Amino acid sequence: MQLERPSERLFRSFQQSMLEWEGEHQDGAGILDAALLATEGGFARWVMQLRAEEDVPAGEGFVTCSYYWMVEDDEYLGSIALRHELNDFLRRYGGHVGYGVRPSARRRGLATRALRGVLPIAHHRGLEEVLVTCDAQNLGSRRVIEGNGGRFENEVTDAAGRVFQRFWISTDAEPVEQYR
Repeated sequence: MQLERPSERLFRSFQQSMLEWEGEHQDGAGILDAALLATEGGFARWVMQLRAEEDVPAGEGFVTCSYYWMVEDDEYLGSIALRHELNDFLRRYGGHVGYGVRPSARRRGLATRALRGVLPIAHHRGLEEVLVTCDAQNLGSRRVIEGNGGRFENEVTDAAGRVFQRFWISTDAEPVEQYR
């Protein structure tokens, strides 16, 4: 698996992934309008928008962000987003990094490797550490974070009652392998 910038060439594979998600939110994908992704032209515009967000936020309330796709043999497996700064919402619930792996590709260590791959990019952008959060019920995501050296800070609860765990990861530290 390698991390790649979003690319129009993965349209068909991305479409197959969308079917697997069955309309659920994909963390780290940057999907604001799923209907736009139904055609190759719309998909191409969305890819250009994702690439542009590295310099210009998607809109009011958003921050600049770099997107990378987890790809293996020209198959889209998931997304990871590196947010360059934090607004109030991200500081509390979302963090610098968001990621999601398509259902058929889970439990293969892809999110762990993707997070490991984004840390040097964050360091190069001047972030000495990044905030990564996960739903308190998502033990797999917690393992991904801890496997990359995540240091638990605290838990916060949003207005809907969802509990999020907040972790900090040094961008220049070696990942800590954890087996459970």
